[in-house]
Amino acid sequence: MAVVWTPDLSVGVNHIDDQHKVWFEKANELFEAGKEKRAKEYINTLIDFLDDYTKQHFRDEEAYMQRINYPEIEAQKRAHASFINDLAKLKNDYNDAGGNIVVIINANKMVIDWLKNHIRNMDKKIGDYVKTLNN
Repeated sequence: MAVVWTPDLSVGVNHIDDQHKVWFEKANELFEAGKEKRAKEYINTLIDFLDDYTKQHFRDEEAYMQRINYPEIEAQKRAHASFINDLAKLKNDYNDAGGNIVVIINANKMVIDWLKNHIRNMDKKIGDYVKTLNN
């Protein structure tokens, strides 16, 4: 299952959308690497990148929400913390399984579902809120 950003996932805030697009691109690289049975080191490098990028994206997104006094920021922070834990678990599970790519392939659906649901159900509300500020 490919991880592809589609226009219906647009939040309507350019810098958030741009970061989401990069995240989808790199997540897709990770899952493709798993399917292609690429080297464990390569997959670990991709997981590390996603972990770092995710943390940076969440920091940026939370700082933006703080700046605009977004009312649902605490729920966002909890969801972000949960996903960061899920990514850490994915890396640990992968390494504990001796670099078994099945772990990566099985994680594909979890990551895609979380991202799409989070963007559709939470992040889009940021864009809706921003629109109210401009009126």
